[in-house]
Amino acid sequence: MMKKLTATLVLAFIAVLSFAQQSPVKWSSSAEKVDGGQYKVTITATFAEPWHIYSQNTPDGGPVPTSFTFAKNPLVSLVGKTKEVGKMQTVHDKNFGVDVKYYSNKVSFTQLVKVKGNVKTNLSGEVEFMVCNDHECLPPSSSKFSVALK
Repeated sequence: MMKKLTATLVLAFIAVLSFAQQSPVKWSSSAEKVDGGQYKVTITATFAEPWHIYSQNTPDGGPVPTSFTFAKNPLVSLVGKTKEVGKMQTVHDKNFGVDVKYYSNKVSFTQLVKVKGNVKTNLSGEVEFMVCNDHECLPPSSSKFSVALK
């Protein structure tokens, strides 16, 4: 009896953990050589309706904005800020009490980087984001990325 109860509790715990970690957002990344040792790195989020992901420029008091942390690499320097490419919507969210900026279905974030010398290296890091629909928000999540610069 005790073994069955323990096994049931362990399976239930595993099921809850695996369900809790299911994000509706799928991330992909790529790099394109532009010129002069520079690359355009693109990190794309895709997700189905009714989910949406927030802009990097979300006001205080609102949901967690999408943000990027790039790992230090002495061969790579960032050029400018990370840009957003997608169909942004701005609405007043009564749950947060502020105007929020978000994307539905797909958004790409691009970062221009410069590689020192003519070497092959990687740009890696982590994106933190929050995804919501009309009824709920999932806790903030993060996803690691790594893209080859060659």
